Amino acid sequence: MQFMCLIYSDPAEAPKPGTEEFGPFMQGYQTFTEIVKKDGKMAHADALQGIETATCVSVRGGKTEVIDGPFAETKEHLGGYYLLECADLDEATQYAAQIPTAKHGRIEVRPVVVWES
Repeated sequence: MQFMCLIYSDPAEAPKPGTEEFGPFMQGYQTFTEIVKKDGKMAHADALQGIETATCVSVRGGKTEVIDGPFAETKEHLGGYYLLECADLDEATQYAAQIPTAKHGRIEVRPVVVWES
């Protein structure tokens, strides 16, 4: 079963590039990625560019609207994700707890609906 681990954090709380904490933080991501690959759990993972690069699209009354910025203004930002192949939610949350951002942010774990074609 696939689970999407969405990585949220408050940029004010996250380790900043150039600081003493940033190197070990990024090493934690490399280590976690190696673990889920070795365990055969990783389907895919990527980071997202900052929310300042976001664009939202909606269609209302047949008219397409395009606006700059994220969908919602929140303190915590979606920064990336891991798509994991796990036996169940318990296993997925055990892996999610190992994602480095879990120490200062939140990891939202959601089952993925896989449409068969």
